[in-house]
Amino acid sequence: MTDFVVAECAIRQLHARYLDAVYRYDFEAFGDCFTEDCRWTIGGAVLHGRKAIVEYNRKLFTEKFKKLFITLRTPILEVGDGVASGRTYFSGQNILIDGTPYAPTGIYYERFVDQGDRWRMAWRMFETHYSGPADMSGTISHLSSA
Repeated sequence: MTDFVVAECAIRQLHARYLDAVYRYDFEAFGDCFTEDCRWTIGGAVLHGRKAIVEYNRKLFTEKFKKLFITLRTPILEVGDGVASGRTYFSGQNILIDGTPYAPTGIYYERFVDQGDRWRMAWRMFETHYSGPADMSGTISHLSSA
């Protein structure tokens, strides 16, 4: 149980650092949340490596959004031997460049690794369940990879 508690705490801190970096548009801190060879699938894009992830998101954040405020729920984790896999529920209360409110929701399927100095994301796949106006008047998808 101790290994699980330590891993869960470290992964929750990783998520907190990630949220903080997104909110502040701190791309150095954002990049430090990922392994060098991380793979991330999101919105039709498949990104390979920390550098590609940071550059893609730097462009996305600055060209599409005026402000991002995202929330990750407590991850559901399976932990063992310095690795973990999880499912994390996500929601956003964002503002697009043109001032339009935008409130996506979905699930992150993730793999994490303990790299000695901290845990980092090694693989992520985002499954969108809703993408649209903040009043939730758009189409809600009931997809599930699980």
